[in-house]
Amino acid sequence: MQEDPNPWGTIRTLPEGGCEGTLQRTYEGHGRAELWRMLTEPVEFAKWIAPGTIELRPGGAVRIDFQDSGTAIASTVLALEPERLLSYSWSSAGEPERPLRWQLDEVPGGTRLTLTVRTPAGEDAAKACAGFEGHLDMLAGALEGVPIKFPFQRFLDARAAYNQQLGK
Repeated sequence: MQEDPNPWGTIRTLPEGGCEGTLQRTYEGHGRAELWRMLTEPVEFAKWIAPGTIELRPGGAVRIDFQDSGTAIASTVLALEPERLLSYSWSSAGEPERPLRWQLDEVPGGTRLTLTVRTPAGEDAAKACAGFEGHLDMLAGALEGVPIKFPFQRFLDARAAYNQQLGK
């Protein structure tokens, strides 16, 4: 497999304020059903993102506890198409909406995951996208049965790259 010269996603400032990041990974040898389980089943997503639960229905409760960072998600499912699309906010009650959209598409030999991350104006969008870069690497490890710890150096490198895209 050839190394991607730009291993980061893209980030842009939105006209209405805030930012949107788009991160993509192709997981070769893994089908949509397997990726869907990793995104939605508590035992599976605890291996790469954080402990929690998701009620798989529009309006269903989403609870995810990023214990290491002190962040707790308490929101609802915004959109759901089994084995294809899951969207919820990575916010808690009383906080601004921070929508996440996980989309799965079949590609030859595997599945492409596209993650869209939105942050409100005034928040560190580069930090948010960099954090999810780390978690997507952790997902790759979990899919291969070789869980990894959060890749902090990758996070730092990604944050710098996203800040550069934003002109900071």
